Amino acid sequence: MTVLAYRTELVPILWNFIKRCHENEMWSSLSEQSAYLPIGTPGWLLPLSVFCPVYKHMLMIVDNEEFYDQEKPLSLTEIRLLIVILRQVLWQILWLNPIATPDFSKSANGSSAMKRHPVEFLQHRVCMVASELMSQLQDWNNRREFTSPSDFNADGANEIFMSQAMTENSRASDILKQAPFLVPFTSRAKIFNSQLATKKETNGAHVIFTRHRFKIRRDHILEDAFSQLNALAEEDLRGMIRITFVNEFGVEEAGIDGGGIFKDFMENITRAAFDIQYGLFKETSDHLLYPNPGSGLVHEQHLQFFHFLGTLLAKAMFEGILVDIPFATFFLSKLKQKYNYLNDLPSLDPELYRHLIFLKHYGGQVSELELYFVIINNEYGEAKEEELRPGGKNIQVTNENVITFIHLVANHRLNIQIRPQSSHFLKGFQQLIPRDWIDMFNEHELQLLISGSVDGFELEDLRAHTNYSGGYHEDHYVIQMFWEVIRSLSLANQRKFLKFVTGCSRGPLLGFKYLEPTFCIQRTAGNASEELLDRLPTSATCMNLLKLPPYKSKQHMGDKLLYAINSDAGFDLS
Repeated sequence: MTVLAYRTELVPILWNFIKRCHENEMWSSLSEQSAYLPIGTPGWLLPLSVFCPVYKHMLMIVDNEEFYDQEKPLSLTEIRLLIVILRQVLWQILWLNPIATPDFSKSANGSSAMKRHPVEFLQHRVCMVASELMSQLQDWNNRREFTSPSDFNADGANEIFMSQAMTENSRASDILKQAPFLVPFTSRAKIFNSQLATKKETNGAHVIFTRHRFKIRRDHILEDAFSQLNALAEEDLRGMIRITFVNEFGVEEAGIDGGGIFKDFMENITRAAFDIQYGLFKETSDHLLYPNPGSGLVHEQHLQFFHFLGTLLAKAMFEGILVDIPFATFFLSKLKQKYNYLNDLPSLDPELYRHLIFLKHYGGQVSELELYFVIINNEYGEAKEEELRPGGKNIQVTNENVITFIHLVANHRLNIQIRPQSSHFLKGFQQLIPRDWIDMFNEHELQLLISGSVDGFELEDLRAHTNYSGGYHEDHYVIQMFWEVIRSLSLANQRKFLKFVTGCSRGPLLGFKYLEPTFCIQRTAGNASEELLDRLPTSATCMNLLKLPPYKSKQHMGDKLLYAINSDAGFDLS
């Protein structure tokens, strides 16, 4: 495949042919000229069955400069047209004109299967390779956007499609498995929420009779949670868990956990566990988290902790609790059991990536650089040499094998170094969230499911889903002032406000209708004395509650609110 991709002009020649046929509407005439396909067969079957796998292989090898800047082997404009063609082809095969396909995976001889069922075989083949290529192009678009994400969506994913999508073995459910990008992200997110709701309902009978209560010391939250929750079976993890906090003096904190204390627990334990100071995770230069390759030097039970943290993240998603944890894309790919390639390396180690690209385009004899197939791992001052292939310390890097060396280095840093940690994290995660639910989403979308929308929030949507207590109501003058103040804030301060009251700076993916519990504004300082009105607003993030004194003016309210959200002053858990 590498020979076809790099040592021939097959990709540009085939692409020019495909583009010409598409623009001149020549597809129908191709099947009439083919000796292998019946008349009426889509003319794009043969060229796409060859083009897609070769171009897909090429995209695994090209670097970011070649793809985005030099636009090789196809320009970004041509890639946008390719996306349109592949989208139309896949929608036609999977939804508009599906045909019964034999199980070619059981056929020992692919060529004989093609002779017996030529059209079905080619449709199956094109569907598979076109879907893989589209997924790869979507990954490139997520790294640096060159087309609208909606360009990957088919036009026909309507209500009829959605009604079928939850039915197993329907055409719509097959599309979600084979080509999920054809369905808009919000539609897939709704399906995901429906799957969660259905799972909770089926688990409901068990929940009624089983309720696990745990005492957790606030100053030992991770250790206590690990020792107690880690012993729960899968079915119990899906059930109701209630928390009683024990303060630093060993006294149980007052309050009955109706769900709010558990949310507070989830916010605090994720903040502690994923803190880089704890040693299980590191962060990239962009402050994105990934497993610490040297975690075993910090914690003896590090792999058990990773299993537990995977379960913890899945529990947050299962309960609809957003956690403000930004993961590195190359780590999120491990939740999808995907392989990372050279073009993922800049997010982890941009300096190493630059060195490898320098090697790739080195004009002289690479052997003069005295490099060998080894890599030095340096964790906490402990340097360890590892061979990139058996006998690597005796294999010199030359012009002939430099590409192999480059990809082995990237593979070591992106896949091998964090494999044990990622594997245990995944096992814990899949205790609650099955793989086929996650496979509907790419890594960028998965981060949105974990942390919510990055685009701020719709103020009117929040207002429409807000409750009031303590004497406040929608038409109260203080509430009218409050919404005017929030509307006047910058986007950055609106996000800080949201984090102040909910614990997460991002709004729920499908709107505040899905925020649990519903946002509430409660009146405090009932007698409105001057001394009490000088108090700051406070919040209880475990209840998504804002405690707001009845300030007399917008200026006063705005000043107090800005001070509170920018300093976390006045924060309490009542």
